[in-house]
Amino acid sequence: MSDRDPQPVERQLPTDEARDLLTLVREMARREIAPKAAEEEDAGRFPREIFTLLSSSGLLGLPYAAEHGGGDQPYEVYLQVLEELAAARLTVGLGLSVHTLASYALATYGTKQQQVEHLPAMLGGGLLGAYCLSEPSSGSDAASLRTKAVRDGDGWVITGTKAWITHGGIADFYTVMARTGEDGPRGITAFLVPGDAPGLSAAAPEKKMGMKGSPTAQVHFDGVRVGDDRRIGEEGQGFTIALSALDSGRLGIAACAIGVAQAALDEAVGYATERRQFGHPVADFQGLRFMIADMATQIEAGRALYLAAARLRDAGKPFAKQAAMAKLHCTDTAMKVTTDAVQILGGYGYTADFPAERYMREAKVLQIVEGTNQIQRMVIARHVAGPEAR
Repeated sequence: MSDRDPQPVERQLPTDEARDLLTLVREMARREIAPKAAEEEDAGRFPREIFTLLSSSGLLGLPYAAEHGGGDQPYEVYLQVLEELAAARLTVGLGLSVHTLASYALATYGTKQQQVEHLPAMLGGGLLGAYCLSEPSSGSDAASLRTKAVRDGDGWVITGTKAWITHGGIADFYTVMARTGEDGPRGITAFLVPGDAPGLSAAAPEKKMGMKGSPTAQVHFDGVRVGDDRRIGEEGQGFTIALSALDSGRLGIAACAIGVAQAALDEAVGYATERRQFGHPVADFQGLRFMIADMATQIEAGRALYLAAARLRDAGKPFAKQAAMAKLHCTDTAMKVTTDAVQILGGYGYTADFPAERYMREAKVLQIVEGTNQIQRMVIARHVAGPEAR
């Protein structure tokens, strides 16, 4: 790892409070997260104590209302917090993004009573959430999910299996999409399920090429009973809730991707300015200088794109197209930048002694989660050219 301290990202923030918040997060990431990231990722250790720290620091509910324990921050600020955390360790940045996604349904579509009862613990009480939409046979085609919720007296019985669940097996609550009616998107309803509910279990975590510290697992619902007071929104509204949540969640993935890309660029620049060949720092050679210039430009473009989408969201304007664009561009950028960082480090970039190879492995998953980049292109094309003729 380079000894050169990277230059802080120049950020446009709306308030002095936001600037102080980013300074706090940057320092927390530098002291508490980054030093142990490589070792703990290699060991596959999930840093639950960091999420406890984030919760006690008021960072687990940043974009939600203060009356329920949130931070009342606009997405423009929240996403830049995610970026800083992901640059230090993607398991933490992505984990916060997933927790925010899992809290979205209740915070946006829940009744006042549900929000008063559950949100304070979810946003500031040390709890950790998971979002359950995908299944073994329904990923991109999420509307074909088969997990069922059947009415039983004044409650529901949920049966089925969810797949690729971040925090599966360790989450304190799960936002679950289950089929309560007809086939297709109109027969899906959202539920808030406690992590300790009888009948809920998780398979062994998936063995992944990256993000080994973040558990991803199948979650099984074997006759899990929940009261009707844990149904979120109306019956049949679940798919609408899921898609609305994913629009915001994709912005979180975009910000995390730029964080990983920025970390890779900082590592590449630090190495290139210190490594000497033919009597000169390798950063003096035009081939590498052009690579670094392209990496920096794509990162700035990605940051501008996700922030433009966030500002639309904060203004209450439609932002689904821009969210898809941001997710697509930022995650493709992360993959390209991290690959180039490995190339700049040469043989050292291929070893675990330097973080570049970890950044490259982590970047790959960001092109897949919360809607593959092929799905993002479909979403963007529908907004620009209209729906496909069937």
